[in-house]
Amino acid sequence: MSRIAFFRTLVTCAGVMGALGVMLAAASAHQPDASRLASASSMLLFHAAAVLGAIALVERGVVHLQIGLAATCGFVIATSLFAGDLALRQFVGHGLFPMAAPTGGTLLIVSWIALAVSAAWPRRA
Repeated sequence: MSRIAFFRTLVTCAGVMGALGVMLAAASAHQPDASRLASASSMLLFHAAAVLGAIALVERGVVHLQIGLAATCGFVIATSLFAGDLALRQFVGHGLFPMAAPTGGTLLIVSWIALAVSAAWPRRA
């Protein structure tokens, strides 16, 4: 897969994350005791924007290519784990798998640290 195709895939993921975030925000406003959906919505919306920003930084060479892309993929995977687990718990009554949300949260922290490292790492000429 070419770099541009990979970037487009990540931007598509960000668009889907944003749409799902809005949908979960609406659902949380209309369901009783839907704090899980509000948290899932926030994570999706926030990290959709983070994915777009990280891709722009990678594309412009501001951050280290491989580390920046790893952080960006981490945002997509981790947010999917975290929000997916919370949404399933709300709608179905069980999560993805044991510790899915904490695993996603931990991976989000690691991804943010990786993005910081990718900015501090010297970029290749």
